[in-house]
Amino acid sequence: MAKLTRILVANTPRLMRDVVVATFAGQPDIEIVGVLEDEASILGTVEQSPPDVLIVALDRSEDRPHICDVLLDRFPHMRILALAAEHNSTMFYWASLDIRSNRIENSEESILSALRGRKLVATTVPETESNTRAN
Repeated sequence: MAKLTRILVANTPRLMRDVVVATFAGQPDIEIVGVLEDEASILGTVEQSPPDVLIVALDRSEDRPHICDVLLDRFPHMRILALAAEHNSTMFYWASLDIRSNRIENSEESILSALRGRKLVATTVPETESNTRAN
């Protein structure tokens, strides 16, 4: 049996949380380990039981959510998927020597491929002053 990808869904509008959970619930290699309503509880939950992937809302598609900097600095193995439904945009963040991101196609297939760690179709988006936050 393949290793389960543990996913924490947090800080997204309720309808988006429900859709995300419903979409991934039927996947045999994905386990939803929690659903959080607010950003304030993300850090504590991740510290108690780090997921493989955190799914959060992306307010402005050009700005990396601050929670990415905090979490990827402390949990570099974790990946973060940020969804912006109103912009039809999805960003995937991970850490290597620095925090990286990749714009991916906003489709179930692309998101599942990113969650499973498969090669991503879109090209890497270089960090710029407009989407890099100071620590």
